[in-house]
Amino acid sequence: MTTSTTPTLTDRYIEATLRRVPSRQRPDIERELRTSIADAVDDRLEAGVTPAEAEAAVLTDLGDPARLAAGYADRPLHLIGPAFYLEYTKLLRVLLVTVVPAVAAGVGLVRVLLERDASTVVGDAVGAGFTAALHVVFWTTVLFAIVERVPSPKLPTRRWTPDALPEPVGRRTRYAELIAETVAMVVFTSFILISPVLRFQTDADGDAIGLLDPWLWDSGLIYAFLGLLVVSLGLSFAKYYVSPSIPLAIGRAAVELATGLTLIWLAVNDRILNPAFVEAAGWSAGASRWTNGIIVVICIGSLVSAVVNGLRDYRRR
Repeated sequence: MTTSTTPTLTDRYIEATLRRVPSRQRPDIERELRTSIADAVDDRLEAGVTPAEAEAAVLTDLGDPARLAAGYADRPLHLIGPAFYLEYTKLLRVLLVTVVPAVAAGVGLVRVLLERDASTVVGDAVGAGFTAALHVVFWTTVLFAIVERVPSPKLPTRRWTPDALPEPVGRRTRYAELIAETVAMVVFTSFILISPVLRFQTDADGDAIGLLDPWLWDSGLIYAFLGLLVVSLGLSFAKYYVSPSIPLAIGRAAVELATGLTLIWLAVNDRILNPAFVEAAGWSAGASRWTNGIIVVICIGSLVSAVVNGLRDYRRR
């Protein structure tokens, strides 16, 4: 039986460096890094420094793992300039995962409220997101190019330290996330299945009026949708118990995309809320449109998250 040990600063530093270099180079780079770090630590220990202080000082002298990896991979950081390249890419990633989904979701919401058809909603949302992405990339690049080339006092730069290394995600944390996802899935699917008999509203005969559109059951689509949720949960368990792999990442992304697109189609075609329930509850005529619009916004955000997570899992693999 094997026991897990907490990764040291050196382990985390090497892992952060190796994930940015080609896989064929990783064994040699790892051996070289471990040897050079160990030698440098030994030199500091001989000078009377404590082991923890020696390790932190050596890693600080090596600098940001991203810059070190760029040197090993022979990828000069010259797109914008070595001084600002990492800040440029970090800002660009943040803007792309925040501004683009927000623009796409906003356009999708407006189109739903205007009662456009499904193809118009999805097409306009995707088009707006693509246009926003182009503007984000263009203007961010222009801004950094100006900062790089216009004469100005040298901007202060923050020195990298080992404190900036990401904390390792423990197995216990991932297990807690899996349990939370399972509980949420059970509650959600249970509510859907029993919603037709919940007596939030009743008709003249005293029978319950379901919250969700009866067409979902008549067409059988609700069972296909619940099947997608079950498959998604199964893939989450597989991700916890099985080593990450490209097929697993692709499978998770495909299921999440199918689930999100199905919900968008239902919302755009007004197939989620039961019209009889809306009428019995005395809701306004725009209640369904707002509900559908909110669902579209959430689904677009989920689709973007699925793509981003899929790409991240692929890079880790």
